[in-house]
Amino acid sequence: MIDDMYQEIILEHYKQPSNFGKLEKYSNYFREVNPTCGDGVEVFLMVKDGKIEDVKFSGQGCVVSMAASSMLTENIKGKTVEEIKKLGKDDVFKMLGIPISHAREKCALLSLKAVNNALK
Repeated sequence: MIDDMYQEIILEHYKQPSNFGKLEKYSNYFREVNPTCGDGVEVFLMVKDGKIEDVKFSGQGCVVSMAASSMLTENIKGKTVEEIKKLGKDDVFKMLGIPISHAREKCALLSLKAVNNALK
């Protein structure tokens, strides 16, 4: 029952992702591609005074990678760079709320990897 609820939430984030698009003005950017499956995501961050003032992403990929990107961008908006650097794979898996197979880990973590690289 709970898995069904999370699956619905994931599908909603896939069909109508939050923060999808490109920022006209951004301070940090990175494009990350998963070579295993071809999923790709671009992240655009506006960092001011050490905080994420705004964030958008664009890209194409599977349900897991796009839903994780949508959820992650919702989660990091307003947080400090230091808070974001502490996020790990378990935090992303918890956001998704469903078991992630080893084969799907790279899909789920694609946007986190892009955000971390953008902040370097």
